[in-house]
Amino acid sequence: MAEGGPRPSRAERIFVGLNAAAIVALLAVMCVVVGWNVGLRYLTGTSLSWADEVARYTMIWMCFVGAGLALREGAHVALTNFQTALPLPAARALRGVVLVLLMFFFAVMIWMGWDYMTRARFQLSAALRLKMFWVYAAMPVGFALLVVHLALIARAYLRDGLEAEEAEVPR
Repeated sequence: MAEGGPRPSRAERIFVGLNAAAIVALLAVMCVVVGWNVGLRYLTGTSLSWADEVARYTMIWMCFVGAGLALREGAHVALTNFQTALPLPAARALRGVVLVLLMFFFAVMIWMGWDYMTRARFQLSAALRLKMFWVYAAMPVGFALLVVHLALIARAYLRDGLEAEEAEVPR
């Protein structure tokens, strides 16, 4: 978001803070488990049979839960050359179309993730014997978070992003 824009509400700041805290917690779990496993392997020649699985599933959850935070920061891949070549009203309209397409895509992915998650509800992981339902739940949860994040930044995305780009790029 451009500086000087409207300040996020308290609820939005709490939502973003909780989302970021979840990422930190998942990263901490992954680091501890992988570090512990490496230490055990080095010191004792044995390793934890479930460590790779925990690290893999934690990484999956981190990616999906963190995607919304990356979206807020503009950290996803974006092609902006076309929109910056357009006059401001056309560029704003293009951003509106992109916004609608993203919301539609996120909604479809929630539905597909939910379907995939429920189909895998009886499958168990190899080492942990964890229901794969919980692993695959990362997809609908992550895309639902993307919908919320996009809804919260939509106005700034349409307004501030283009004004900032127009100030940076000579036409």
